[in-house]
This record gives sequence, C-alpha cells and structure tokens, in this order.
Amino acid sequence: MNFDVLIVGAGHGGAQAAIALRQAKYEGTIAMIGDEPELPYERPPLSKEYLAGDKSFERIMIRPAAFWVERKITTLLGKRVVAVDAEAKLVRTAEGEEIGYGALVWATGGPPRELPGEDHSVFGLHTVRTRADADRMMAELPEVSCAVVIGGGYIGLEAAAVLAKFGKHVTVLEAQDRVLARVAGEALSRFYEAEHRAHGVDVRVEAKVDRIVNETGRVTGVRLHDGEVLPCEMVIVGIGIIPAVEPLIAVGAAGGNGVKVDRQCRTSLPNIYAIGDCALHVNDFADGAEMRVESVQNANDQANVVAKVITGAPVDYHAVPWFWSNQYDLRLQTVGLSVGYDQAITRGDPAARSFSVVYLKQGKVIALDCVNATKDYVQGRALVVDGARPDVARLADASVPLKEVMA
Repeated sequence: MNFDVLIVGAGHGGAQAAIALRQAKYEGTIAMIGDEPELPYERPPLSKEYLAGDKSFERIMIRPAAFWVERKITTLLGKRVVAVDAEAKLVRTAEGEEIGYGALVWATGGPPRELPGEDHSVFGLHTVRTRADADRMMAELPEVSCAVVIGGGYIGLEAAAVLAKFGKHVTVLEAQDRVLARVAGEALSRFYEAEHRAHGVDVRVEAKVDRIVNETGRVTGVRLHDGEVLPCEMVIVGIGIIPAVEPLIAVGAAGGNGVKVDRQCRTSLPNIYAIGDCALHVNDFADGAEMRVESVQNANDQANVVAKVITGAPVDYHAVPWFWSNQYDLRLQTVGLSVGYDQAITRGDPAARSFSVVYLKQGKVIALDCVNATKDYVQGRALVVDGARPDVARLADASVPLKEVMA
C-alpha cells in the first residue's frame, strides 16, 4: 500500500488532519492508521459523560462511518506502527506490513503512564485512555464498593466525580501538596479539594503509594508508604502519558519528551510532521518555551496547520490553548497557560461556586480558570491573546465585565 498522505494515529489530531486536507480540496490519497478497532472518537468524555453513561459511543464519534468513505479517507484500524524508514518513506506495522507515504503525519498521542513495578493486567487496576479502558471499568462497577484514584489531575478528579455519583466510596491520592498542582493555582486546587470532600470523596495530598495489593489476580487494596492499606476493589491510575514517538526517535528525529517540531509542525525528518499530545513545540503563550500541550484544541489546531502546509498554503502555529473539565455540576473552562505566573486574582466568590482565577506574569494576563463563569471565559480570552496589562483592582471586581477592564 502507498498513500500520498499517511496519518499515524486516529484520535483528534489524526482525524482533523484528514478532515482539513479534504476541506482544503486536497485530491491525493489519504490513509489513517489507528491501533484501536474503532473509528476516530472523542477522548475527553471517556472519564466524564461516557463513563457516567450519559453519552453512548455513537455520540462521541468524531464523524459517522459514512463520512470517511464519502471523503475517500482510508481507515486502517487495529494496526500499530512500530518502525519508520524515513529514506524509503514507509512505515512498518506490528504485523509486518509495509505502507508507503509521500507525507507522514505523526499523531499518536501516547499511552497512559503506569505505576512502576506493577502488573497492570491485574483485575481491577485501570488507566483511562481508550474506549476499551472505560468499558472494562463500567463492566466492573457493579461489584465495586470502594475505589482508589491515584493522581489528582483532571482525569483522576473527573473519574472520582463519576464514581462518587454512582455511590462508591472514593479515595483520591495525590503525591504533591495539592490537586491540580501542575496546571492551576492554589485557589482552584483548594476549591476542588473542598468540592470533592463535600461529595464524600476522601482527598489525600502528599500521599505516596507503596504498592497495589492483590490476591489471586484481583485488586484488594492500595498500600501507602506509611504502611496504611486502603481496601478497594478498583484502582484508577491517572498520572499522565508517555508520548509515543519511539519509532521517530529511533531513526534520528530530534526530541525526547515528545518529538520536536518547528512552527509548521515539521519534525527534523524530511516529509514527516507531528501534531497533538506527542509534539514538542515552541508555544507563544508560554514565553516561547518548548512544551507538549495535551488538549483537543492543540491537536486540532496543529492538524489544521499541517493541512495548510501540505496543500501549499503554509501558516505558523499560533493558537491560544484552552481546556475544559466537567466535575459534578461544575464546568471549568481554562484559556491560556498559567505556567510561571507570579500573581493570581480571584474574581467572584468560590463559595457561590461561580468564580474565575486570573493569572498574571509581570502584570500581563497569561491565563484564566473559570468555574461556572462562561462570560469571563469568553471575554477573558482577548486579554490572554492581547497580553493585556489591566488595573488589578478593576480585574478583581467581578461587577466589572472583563471586556471593560481595559477601559
């Protein structure tokens, strides 16, 4: 097989790359390889609406099956690429197939990070990355009364919220001194800790895991470093991902924690691009720091950049990052990157469960976290994009709309 554009990865980025190429009237052959048997689907709902049973799988598919056929986009599912030959311009799958390409788009994301030294095939031990992961959890839930979530990031907290709504006794273990420590300020962290505790979740910070306790191949508990054992029938591990870039690094692509790309998402290898969670790029909204951004927005926007480059209308990647998280009846919307902030201003009253935290660096607005405050999120985006330097007193006054704080 040989294709003009071969996309490795059938998640958000891979799907959007194929869609954007056809929208740009690209007439060459396109194929998308995915290591799962399913057509492209949305991943964020896996730890939220899908796990909760609020959305069926059909409702989280990125496009219906007929779409890919009508656009003449070949889908090669259940295949994993294990090697790349950049000189011969082909990839090899785990089954030994060789597939040629004119341009290669690497959109693999990455597998969940596992607990060191643990056998993750043990019944009751889970990560949340694929539909199959969520389906296994859902099948076990009727037998679960107690669950432990390891990792107080978004995925861990979202899963904890769903389990709590199902009436399970849930414990969240976070190794750092607060949840969401890597992505948000202390005010937001403490708010979410309090919310989860109010819903019956036992949130423990600075909690170090020693090992998973299992008997006859089933999880029975989690042992902490201090010797305490938390009895449970289910453990969910949400401690990040490992970017799946080994085949590119093996043939000389620059990178490490991801594969390096330039502003047009080109890797250091000819005719090979990388997008999404696995792409290490210079981000204009982080003072030009190199980083990976794990978000749907980043995957889709980088996919659009690659489509433009391939179709001869090149643009540079310059998109403000945004994220969201649903927990209980709380909708968190984030715009910008708060990394390196030196001041955090809270607008509104967290006790009212509708407020925003605005992050500044040297007086410039770099990010907002908005909890049940969509108006702040929509209006605050311009402050981040423009690098606004507002009066702090007006910024903190929730009665002043964000669109007016610069007046």
